[in-house]
Amino acid sequence: QVELVESGGGLVQPGGSLRLSCAASGSRFSNYDMGWYRHPPGKQRELVAAITSGGSTNYVDSVKGRFTISRDNAKNTVYLQMNSLKPEDTAVYYCNAPDYSGSAYWAWGKGTLVTVSL
Repeated sequence: QVELVESGGGLVQPGGSLRLSCAASGSRFSNYDMGWYRHPPGKQRELVAAITSGGSTNYVDSVKGRFTISRDNAKNTVYLQMNSLKPEDTAVYYCNAPDYSGSAYWAWGKGTLVTVSL
């Protein structure tokens, strides 16, 4: 089983930036697409960015041009660079390997809280 540990969240003002990291245990990381999800208060968790095993990326419209997903297979780590943050980006952020049918392959980590507020 792969263990996921997210980090890098915090409190930031609107317009600010944060870089999230997700470290994955196990040797299968490089074979999987990876994604960043977020779970805003009172809403459902959504996949906001994904990167294939080959490095192609996709983003939900609300974060396009502001967020950048990347991965380092040698470190079993996936990153999310978040710029021009907005209050509506406030959420707990998780990483996982998406199965593109609404779920993910691995057990969820604890996530990292991002709060965008004055």
